[in-house]
Amino acid sequence: MLLVLGSINADLLFKVSRLPRPGETVLCPSYAMAPGGKGANQAAAAAKAGAAVRFVGQVGSDAYGPLLRRLLDEAGVDTTGLAVSQRPTGIAVIGVDETGENAIIVGSGANLDVAASQVADASLDAGTTVLCQNEIRPGETFAILRRARARGARTVLNLAPAGAVPDDVLAALDVLVVNQIEGETVAGAPAASPVELASGLARRHGLTCVLTLGAAGAIAATPQGGWIAPPLRITPVDTTGAGDCFTGVLAACLDEGLALPDALQRACVGAALACLAVGAQSAQPRRAEIEARLGEAAAVTKL
Repeated sequence: MLLVLGSINADLLFKVSRLPRPGETVLCPSYAMAPGGKGANQAAAAAKAGAAVRFVGQVGSDAYGPLLRRLLDEAGVDTTGLAVSQRPTGIAVIGVDETGENAIIVGSGANLDVAASQVADASLDAGTTVLCQNEIRPGETFAILRRARARGARTVLNLAPAGAVPDDVLAALDVLVVNQIEGETVAGAPAASPVELASGLARRHGLTCVLTLGAAGAIAATPQGGWIAPPLRITPVDTTGAGDCFTGVLAACLDEGLALPDALQRACVGAALACLAVGAQSAQPRRAEIEARLGEAAAVTKL
């Protein structure tokens, strides 16, 4: 079982010719609403990749809340842990330019009420993988990770957006998923290379560090060694949510018991496929789609 404690948003998507500079207004013909939030995105991606997923979070009593719940249900996620807050549902405003690059502003809303106390101790056992991000209050994320480790669950933290993490929480992690900026935030300094960054974090904190490299693939480092997975070559349409898809697929594969190199390769393929359509959850591939494209991906190699 994969348990995700995290954020859920309604994403308002705007396709623009180019992203605005500070103080500039850029017009576009229309917009679309899509489900989002890093927690919900990763939960949906994991469910589509074949995992049994329970999502724990908060939405508002506005019109977006029931819609987001229904869409998670349709993705195959158990939403019995999705509570209703007095705050409005979280909203993200996303601009996507013609190259697929994006700029995002998030209004947290009900995500500020997500609490570790929503998860009972009985849900945190050796058969559970707990997946968290950094879009709810950090103290609640740290609390659930500490409890999960104490009760024998596997712990995975995607430190997105970047932020400080107490040493005891890092010690409670099995897997830390970061990009270059997030990894350097944890390390406290720039690294000479991505391999050095991932390997250094793995050795220092006794965990598996997965470093995403965007179009260059991903690295997974353990204290004993590691692997690098090349990307699946695609022409991106929209990169929104690709990192969330990567993390969700990775967590689903690890929860299933796949070896780390296999999980890393599947996550890279899933993230690439998520760039072929607009939106976050709406662009995520199903397990069969990932498996159908695995043969096109270059082999994972040791560091």
